[in-house]
Amino acid sequence: MPHSHEKLIATLREHLTQQRYSPVVVQNYCNYATDFLRYLAKRNIAVEAATPADVSDHLRCAVLRFRRRRGRPPAPCWTSIPKSATHALLRLVHKQWPPEPTGLSAEEIFCHDICTEYETWLREERGLAPATIECLMWEGRHFLSWCATRTGVGAFSELNIKDIDAYFNMRSPGLRRKSLKDVAERLRSLVRYLYHTRRITTDLAPQIISPMLYAYEGIPSALTEEEISATLSAAKQDRSPTGLRDYAILIVLSTYGMRDGEIKRLRLDDIDWRADVLRIRHSKTGAASLLPLTAPVGEALIQYLRDGRPECDVREIFVRMRAPYQPLKRLYSVVNRRMRAAGVKPAGKRGAHAFRHARAVSLLRSSVPKKVIGDLLGHRSAEATIPYLKLATEDLRAIALEIPGREARP
Repeated sequence: MPHSHEKLIATLREHLTQQRYSPVVVQNYCNYATDFLRYLAKRNIAVEAATPADVSDHLRCAVLRFRRRRGRPPAPCWTSIPKSATHALLRLVHKQWPPEPTGLSAEEIFCHDICTEYETWLREERGLAPATIECLMWEGRHFLSWCATRTGVGAFSELNIKDIDAYFNMRSPGLRRKSLKDVAERLRSLVRYLYHTRRITTDLAPQIISPMLYAYEGIPSALTEEEISATLSAAKQDRSPTGLRDYAILIVLSTYGMRDGEIKRLRLDDIDWRADVLRIRHSKTGAASLLPLTAPVGEALIQYLRDGRPECDVREIFVRMRAPYQPLKRLYSVVNRRMRAAGVKPAGKRGAHAFRHARAVSLLRSSVPKKVIGDLLGHRSAEATIPYLKLATEDLRAIALEIPGREARP
């Protein structure tokens, strides 16, 4: 192997070690990266000139070699290891991998430019929360791509309500009324911006009609106390590093009723151990709350931080358990996996919000004022707390008056 390749592999080894990959993973990555460099050398391709197509061809060859050596095809997930190793090597060389796409079509350039400006407008002009911007941008990208493919860039300025209706017909199968209402609201935001920037000639926002939803018609999903207790008990029995992390997440959820994003953004600096205070940054309002750090929560966090959390420079409390150690991105899978392990099968949603709703119900049943509950949950107003009242149906039935019937005639 050329000296330059040996130096590159040594750099990769050092980089992976600094990111605290295990020695076994480091060695495997270096072996697969060496195979890729040999593949390029046989074809007289410089690593600086490697393309995604070269990576795909190399992986196909790796699968064929595996089949010849073992007499069987590899498992479907096997290619993820050489692929990750190759990408890690190419990120060192190219600084970014996969590279930015080149040779974009006129439609792709058109959609990319609008989306970039629209995202800036949502963030700087309207000051929306990142989660809201993400939802608006998802719908915006899909709608613009659909329009560019259907009508072309040249006819986009003549966008009309028939085009909106056709898009709804494409999106509507499988969506409930609430989801269709969300689609309509996101499209109104986009077409207002397009009209404001004179990309379309007609303001279509007033013509986008969404389904009628009645106030508080839906009942939020909430776990029962028994389901929460079973989930916590099952997770507590898992003393592995992942189990310590998941139990800490679940007990924080059940105690404070935090949103998914609020837990993922919890930082080490948000815990004041001396004062027993936990700071929560509410994702929707942007405000922060200082809440008492209860003993069970504090003990779970200490055990996770001492015995479960990997050593890393990340300031977020909850991180991935495998290198590279980054803040946890998906909380739903953690919560859902622990509920399944406990044999809990709720009728409604199975994510973090089921714990949040259950916490609201328990506070309502303890006669805590709605204003205090709203402050704890990070609601903008007392109106946002009202839907949770419907979950305390047993309490309402207990105080219901008996309706007198007719007197029987003699």
